[in-house]
Amino acid sequence: MTGHTRLVHRYMDGFRHSDHEAILSCLTDDVVWHIHGLRTTHGKAEFDDEIENPAFEGRPELTVERTIDAGEVVVVTGTGAGRHREHGPFRFAYNDLFTFRDDLIAQVDSYVVPLP
Repeated sequence: MTGHTRLVHRYMDGFRHSDHEAILSCLTDDVVWHIHGLRTTHGKAEFDDEIENPAFEGRPELTVERTIDAGEVVVVTGTGAGRHREHGPFRFAYNDLFTFRDDLIAQVDSYVVPLP
């Protein structure tokens, strides 16, 4: 497992525990998070606000099914579950692309697909 892959798995574990400090320590100060079809955040402060989005309750369940390390880009695919405050429980499949700069995550491209 490369250093980039280990950092991505630490980031994912941070989300499982709502550990803001652990997640933010993986990121560049000017990180960009594209949650395709929903929103884009710029910088650690906006990223931090999205870690525990107020529209959701509790911590997400995230299962990593596949990790692909392509040097400066690491791709993670998997499934997850969460609870939306208005719509209740939901399941989803996700694909996150992590782009690195100076051994930190500089960009995250998230693709999330609801599951029945």
